[in-house]
Amino acid sequence: MRVRLDRALSKLGLASRSEAKQLIAGGRVRVRGRVVTDAAHLVRAETATITVDGEKPPARAWRTIALNKPRGVLTTRRDPEGRRTVFDVLGDAGDGLVAVGRLDMASTGLLILTNDTQLANTLTDPAAGIIRRYVVTVRGSVSDDAAARMKAGIDGLAASSVLVRKRSARETHLIVELVEGKNREIRRMFDALGHEVTRLMRIAFGTIELGLLQPGEWREVARDELQ
Repeated sequence: MRVRLDRALSKLGLASRSEAKQLIAGGRVRVRGRVVTDAAHLVRAETATITVDGEKPPARAWRTIALNKPRGVLTTRRDPEGRRTVFDVLGDAGDGLVAVGRLDMASTGLLILTNDTQLANTLTDPAAGIIRRYVVTVRGSVSDDAAARMKAGIDGLAASSVLVRKRSARETHLIVELVEGKNREIRRMFDALGHEVTRLMRIAFGTIELGLLQPGEWREVARDELQ
């Protein structure tokens, strides 16, 4: 899968997306020995020979981890406003890793990070149909008709599965599954239905599960968990 050069630099752990744009514009990035100054230039991050100031990304052993992202933490390498990021949570354990997809600042739960760009591309490719499972709490009572609308599609967004676990006039608890993690997809669907999301936690991404990890805790993922 080909991606923009600035995204490739980020996936390789060489720079944040904003830093990558500056490096590319400054003529400091070469692809197969040729200087490229267009951040939108498409490359295959896992196979292209990319250097920054003549240096290749360091070779690293395969590594993938599962993190329980705490609330109020950003899924980015660095934040210009100085807010806490998942890489601040991980410290040295996050060196060389990139986040697979995102969880917004108010959401919690399973975030996968890896140094395998091909794995990251596969997990986030909608064509792969990999299920993401969330525990969701919203204000008010979500009707069966509303749950059916989410599966049918709302403004171009759709859930593959919606299970109401418990509901009252005050709030509803649900399990929602997606196969494509669009920006704030679950929140946008519930907003369209008139329900405010008060809790959103991802508990599974494909065969990888959050398990008993507490907020801020992480664990190594074994290759045999990836099916």
